[in-house]
Amino acid sequence: MQDFDIRPIPEEEIYRAQCYIDQIAKPLGAMGKLETLAARLAALQDTLQPSLSPREHFVFAADHGIETEGVSKSPREVTHQVVYSMLRGGAGICFLCRQHDFALHIVDVGVDHEFPLEGTALIHRKIRRGTRSFLHESAMTEEEVDRAISIGVVSVDEAIDRGCKLLSFGEMGIANTSTSALWMYYLTDLPLEECVGRGSGLDDEGVQHKLAILRQAVDNYRGPVDAEAILRYFGGYEMVVTVGAMLRAAERRVAFLVDGFIMTACLLMARALYPAVTDYAFYGHAGDEAGHARLLRYLGADPILRLGMRLGEGTGAICAFPILDSAARMLREMASFTTSGVTDYVSPAE
Repeated sequence: MQDFDIRPIPEEEIYRAQCYIDQIAKPLGAMGKLETLAARLAALQDTLQPSLSPREHFVFAADHGIETEGVSKSPREVTHQVVYSMLRGGAGICFLCRQHDFALHIVDVGVDHEFPLEGTALIHRKIRRGTRSFLHESAMTEEEVDRAISIGVVSVDEAIDRGCKLLSFGEMGIANTSTSALWMYYLTDLPLEECVGRGSGLDDEGVQHKLAILRQAVDNYRGPVDAEAILRYFGGYEMVVTVGAMLRAAERRVAFLVDGFIMTACLLMARALYPAVTDYAFYGHAGDEAGHARLLRYLGADPILRLGMRLGEGTGAICAFPILDSAARMLREMASFTTSGVTDYVSPAE
């Protein structure tokens, strides 16, 4: 796996931005969470005039071998069906990207389907037609891990070369909540049952079956428990690509939005490899998948929205964008006490 040079954002830079925010014509702290977001954005971009345009969203799609064990209510053909829906502009992520002016890129990194090579906007970077079942063997080879990381890196580099100032990532892959649950289990030491949820809509019996399969996979595993080993053995192509993309975004000091359970699990893995990556992450929402809230608490995250969403695709992240945009606009557009003609407030508002 390639190395990354990710520098933490200095606390003094965040403090310097907050001092400027305190001079904006308002009571101290009156803009609440917008101030915290704005200070981080300013420090990250090294400017008191942060910009979030242009912005791009990537959906990485792949299938999972563990799907054959009945851990998802939806069959694997749903993966490529949803990809076609995205390409037609009819999926949830499509209207949100149109609404908030995100360039949308749909990337096949491992779907068990052969898409037409021409005639659609799909980006073809398939590694293999789905991972292997980690119930019996490693989901990925070391070479496939390297390829997946590289795809994430290249995707981010291409976006930044186009001038991108804000990135967002989403996924499509039936059974990827199973991979997410096992990454969470190994990297947090939370009980497995607290990491496993309903995914695409399992009933109670289905959840128990999913839990039993994942527990058996854990029992069968005889390898090391370091992050790289867990990433490879239990990983999904679209998730490892996302890990690479998050690490590259942080290395190049570009902020990115984090979506729901699966994308948060990717950030957890990225953090296990390079802890400073979280300095560049903005958590879009707290989703409705069982493990997501626990994972956010473990990361010490403060999500922007709480809408009960669990669609995936990056939808929750894009929904949160207007709040982050408001934080940036506060810095760029609000007057200071010295320019507004407003007398300085003496104390915070009630």
